[in-house]
Amino acid sequence: MVPLLLVLLIALVLFGAGFALKFLWLVAAVILVAWLLGFIVRPARVGGRRGRWYRW
Repeated sequence: MVPLLLVLLIALVLFGAGFALKFLWLVAAVILVAWLLGFIVRPARVGGRRGRWYRW
């Protein structure tokens, strides 16, 4: 019974890790797209130069 429970536990951990990694890849892709869009839609400063869209 213990080996069966151990295998099921390992399967659950691996399934959870796979789901979490896929979710993190999706989050990273969304952040990358938002970052790239920030360079396109950044506001113009006085004098016509484009400013930074972030504050740091």
